[in-house]
Amino acid sequence: MFITKKHLSRRTMLKGAGFSIGLPLLDAMIPAGTALADTAAVAPPRMGFVYFPHGAVMNNWVPTSTGTDFKISPILEPLDPYRQYLTVVSGLRNKAGESPAPHAIIAGTWLTCLHPPASQQPHVGPSADQVAAKYIGQDTPLPSIELAGEGGGGACDPSFGCAYSGTIAFRTGEQPLPMDNNPRQVFARMFGLGDTAEQRHEITQETGSVLDYVQESAKNMQQNLDASDKRMVSDYLDSVREVERRVQKMMAKEGTGVKLPNAPDGVPDDFAKMLDTMFDMIALGWQSNTTRVASFMIAKEVSMRTYPNLSITDAFHPLSHHQNDPAKIEKLTRIQNFHTKAFGRFVKRLAETPDGNGNLLDHSIILYGSNMSNSDMHNNDPLPNVVMGHGYGKIKGGQHLHYPQDTPHANLLLTLLNRGGIPVTSHGISTGTLAEI
Repeated sequence: MFITKKHLSRRTMLKGAGFSIGLPLLDAMIPAGTALADTAAVAPPRMGFVYFPHGAVMNNWVPTSTGTDFKISPILEPLDPYRQYLTVVSGLRNKAGESPAPHAIIAGTWLTCLHPPASQQPHVGPSADQVAAKYIGQDTPLPSIELAGEGGGGACDPSFGCAYSGTIAFRTGEQPLPMDNNPRQVFARMFGLGDTAEQRHEITQETGSVLDYVQESAKNMQQNLDASDKRMVSDYLDSVREVERRVQKMMAKEGTGVKLPNAPDGVPDDFAKMLDTMFDMIALGWQSNTTRVASFMIAKEVSMRTYPNLSITDAFHPLSHHQNDPAKIEKLTRIQNFHTKAFGRFVKRLAETPDGNGNLLDHSIILYGSNMSNSDMHNNDPLPNVVMGHGYGKIKGGQHLHYPQDTPHANLLLTLLNRGGIPVTSHGISTGTLAEI
């Protein structure tokens, strides 16, 4: 039981000069004489949906055995330190994403699980993240955030248009949400920098730290906190400052006037830093209660990114058409392991971030996967899926589950929504839930 005698509103913000910063869950936010489990502070969980394009090398993704005593696979190896939070879900199929134009609809059907009609205008959705945002995101400053590690659209098609390849998030069937790949814009959106486009532009040019503007507010609030809460606030603000420092360094680099051609997008370490910064934005959003729902596309469909940091000069998309060439499969596996390492660093941060009577990973439900299986065949069966987090004890973790042929991917999404406390009975082409999760 977690009990405190003080009470500070969970919605307390640090404010100053048009800036505002949310706070992590502090002891002082739990009402006097109340167990944490009996307060609104523990519910609902944070929900994340992290997508990577071009499927996975399934022989190097799927563990060779099921149950709790499974050996981790090469691509998932970075997640092994957190296997107690890890649920590998194998065997699922998403018929909604199957078409003669796979890259054109593959991203947009991952979380909707609805096959779009032939039209140049979008008509699919809502996506699972937006269903979650409707129920658990309405009392946070941002109902959801949609991020991307790589800018630009994906693939267009004469039958389906261009609306489905550049995003995984659809608020409604007709409203795709853009995935933001500008760290500065994301930071500004999270911390409310300005009310108009003009104000935001002016503030963006400032060289000072957001924290400088809320310094007095933070000082006044901390006078009434105990030592452990002061320490937590201090650590949290240090994290905000570090992310802001990285964002400002990216801005400075962008302002040098040096424009790189498309091929060298993956300059050594830069893409890793980009992914880390975006994942840190999600962690800060969850820690500060700025948002509870996040979706993130690690890279776009038909990505031509190269990975010189891995000594791979082949572009990602052509390499994904490996034609069972062992050398290409080995390179593709390393790229997919690299993406999982970035996700693993995010998982590590969540596991190390206190949150009430646990940590952020204890209180989160995160789907990490793709809507494509074997990229050389462009198929959607079976999909690579991993669930991380315990969702306040609603997700068991520590197991590999394999489901029968043609079990809908939509059943996994419905299960995660239900575990997140979202009262929906169906999603997309779902036929039920997965009780073992």
